[in-house]
Amino acid sequence: MLGVYSNAWKVKDIRRKLMYILLVLLIFRIGARIPVPGMDMGLLAAMMTGDQGILGMIVGGEMGTIFAMGIGPYITSSIIMQLLTVAIPKLEQLKKEGEEGRKKINQITRILAVVMAVLQAGGTVFSQRFMFFEGYQNIFVWSVAALTMVAGTMFIMWMSELLTEKAIGNGASFIIFANILSALPGGVMTLYAAASAPGLMNPIIVVAILIIFVFVVGFAVLVQDGQRKIPVQYSKKMVGRQTYGGQSSFIPVKVNIAGVMSIIFAMAILGFPQQIAMFFPQPAMEDILAGIAEPTALMRITDFLNMTSFTYIGPVPIPFGAMIYVLLIFAFTFFYTSFAVNPVEMAENLKKNGGFIPGIRPGKPTSDYIARTVNRLSWIGAVFYSVIALIPVIIEWVSGIWVPGGIAVGFGGTTLLIVVGVALELVKQLESQLLMRNYKGFLNT
Repeated sequence: MLGVYSNAWKVKDIRRKLMYILLVLLIFRIGARIPVPGMDMGLLAAMMTGDQGILGMIVGGEMGTIFAMGIGPYITSSIIMQLLTVAIPKLEQLKKEGEEGRKKINQITRILAVVMAVLQAGGTVFSQRFMFFEGYQNIFVWSVAALTMVAGTMFIMWMSELLTEKAIGNGASFIIFANILSALPGGVMTLYAAASAPGLMNPIIVVAILIIFVFVVGFAVLVQDGQRKIPVQYSKKMVGRQTYGGQSSFIPVKVNIAGVMSIIFAMAILGFPQQIAMFFPQPAMEDILAGIAEPTALMRITDFLNMTSFTYIGPVPIPFGAMIYVLLIFAFTFFYTSFAVNPVEMAENLKKNGGFIPGIRPGKPTSDYIARTVNRLSWIGAVFYSVIALIPVIIEWVSGIWVPGGIAVGFGGTTLLIVVGVALELVKQLESQLLMRNYKGFLNT
């Protein structure tokens, strides 16, 4: 991998694209530290732990800044449009119209992203309305802060599209990639602080956590590159005096067809009550613990769906949040795969091109065989995703034995899966561009 980056850096055109990526990501990280007008960042840091959850760390930015929402509204609108494309025939027809249809769908996605950003910014500012400086707690300042956050999200969306157009790979993936890596120093410092505190952790536990970290990286690479190759044979046919076909090929079916989308869907569903709670006043946790106030229904639901919390049925603690999390991952894995892969269409394309799967008759038997293969891989992928997603939760559970509240290092299997996926995709893009450049040079000699 390092050799690919080294060779790519020596090529002027590719080096310019890589520097463009670094420049855009630098602008993104600078904006993620600029507070919104009137926000008291010191008070915000004192009143909040800064833990936005895994989903917030993936698509969001620093709380109280102009990039606080990150690229989250755009990702949400893209997910909604993918679902609507399957449900609404008009959108499905637009998708099949080629480049013009995709442009119209992208335009609708941007408009929907603005709507989602306005709603999320309003809820965020309302939940943090008392975190502004004295004298700035009024509707005008709050409106300016919300509009600033919306403008920040639109700016990030514009930068991601620039990266997609002028750089290498998907721009939104690079934004998420940078957002995740920015949380790594904080996770390292959290682990170091827990290891340095007397009586909390010993070097053996620290080494064990680091070994688990390396294992997760390898496991994420395995899941990212895993695929099942369905063999395909093409029959021979005569066109004039020439013979065509008779070649062997394969259909690659990836284990992670749904990618991290199933995990993101599951986290979005579990975090929905917390998002709704932003629009309503909630009692302070200190008052609840002191018995002065009672938790609201939304707070009870949020605590019930919290992946790291337990609900006691008698003396038995049951992690309902984690159990629902796993069930949602399985459900969304099969749901996303159902419209990402169309076995009937694949079987028809094979039949039109004179291809067949050895031992399987063309037509419906072929589509049934592909469907069975995809379903089996979906089960394997769902298990892999669940294990990867639960690793940070389990670490927090186990570490809670010797560290009050557990160790939330903020860099778990889900985030590693995204980071590894983006890094591997970048390597593949660089390799293809280097190969194309060498191929052109060979032809010109």
